[in-house]
Parts: sequence; C-alpha cells; structure tokens
Amino acid sequence: MFQSCFDSKQSQQNPETYDDVQIVGAMRDAMFKGELTSKIDLDTISNKNGLYGLGPQSQMTGELLVMDGKSYVSQVVTDSTMRVLETYETGATFFVYANVEEWKEVNLPSEIKNVKELEFFIDSVSQNQKRPFAFKLSGKVESATIHIQNLPPGSKVSSPAEAHVGQVKYGLGNEDVDILGFFSTEHKTVFTHHDSFMHLHLITKDRSKMGHLDKVRFQDMTLYLPVK
Repeated sequence: MFQSCFDSKQSQQNPETYDDVQIVGAMRDAMFKGELTSKIDLDTISNKNGLYGLGPQSQMTGELLVMDGKSYVSQVVTDSTMRVLETYETGATFFVYANVEEWKEVNLPSEIKNVKELEFFIDSVSQNQKRPFAFKLSGKVESATIHIQNLPPGSKVSSPAEAHVGQVKYGLGNEDVDILGFFSTEHKTVFTHHDSFMHLHLITKDRSKMGHLDKVRFQDMTLYLPVK
C-alpha cells in the first residue's frame, strides 16, 4: 500500500530543507486527505529570476511547470490533445520551486536511457551537493509518456486511485524537449512519489506539450545541475 511506504514520523511533518528550495503543501495531503485547493498562487512568488518549479494545478485539473521564469499550465482537451498556456494566473495543490541562475553541465553517459537509471546517476554524482535540489535536462527523447491530472469537478479524494480519476496519458516520439526535475531522498510523498527520489515534468521545445513524466527513452540529452 502507498500509505505504508512512509513512516509515521514522516507523515506528521515535512523534512527540513534549504532556503533555496521551497515546498508548499504535500502530495500525501492531496491524495489521502483530499486537500485539493490552491496552497500557493503562482503570481504571488515575488522573485521570478531563474525561477523553476512544478506540481499539479489546484483541484488536480492540470499540470504546472515554471521553467526559467516562464510559467506553463497544461490541461486535457481530449484523450489525444492538450492545451498548454503560458500564465502565472493559477494555483497549485502542492508545489516545489527554486531560483537557479547558474547551472553546470554534467556529462550524461549514453547508456542512461530511462528514469530509474537517471535517478541512480544523479544520486551518485550529487553526494557532496546539498539536497533537495532542482535539475534539468535538454535534448531529444526517443519516446516518452507524460500524464495530465484531469479530476472531474466536485470530486472527493481519499486515496491515490481517486486522485487519478480522469488522468490522461500522452505518448511522445522523437521530440526535442526540456525536462525539469527536483531530487530528494527525504521527501517521498511530499513532492516525490513513494517509490522515487525525483519528480519530473517534461515540456517540448515548441511548448505545445507538457506534463508529468512517467516513462522515457533518452536519445541525446544534456544534464544540468545547479551551481551553489
């Protein structure tokens, strides 16, 4: 069970974090307590210089991504189409964000092809880096699956299954993309799922498709870690 994957101490409070990574709300509060209202209005974030952030839209009706100060909202139109809007006039059920103005390029070995391999690699190269932290990737994916939350109006949520009602998955192939991620070994069910150290959102270079990244086959990617 999802809920058994984190201990009672963690369920009572969020782990401490650094001032340069801000966490508002928690994934578990949305999924188990039905707290779907906006925990932060994005237009209230004052410092948008080098701003990066991600989370689900309030009421779980879309996905949010802030990439280098530009804010995007994706929402389901049909099972095969979506809309992506550039706007700060939205709120998040939970949200993690940071201001990063300087990045260092890290060589991503060609044998790293999927999310789990990426997670292991980032963990190994960031042992001496303070955590949690934002990171990004840019390049081409051979294939990817992203999803957008699309909870029907008036829905009541008390479990992950109920939170995912209406969710739509979209497949991508041979796309040039940017990916934003946040990495932490201490924030499972806060801003990462119970079985991952990462939360990732993908947006295509033309900004026409965006969502939570579920699966990927990397083709030619460059990894960037923040300079602190």
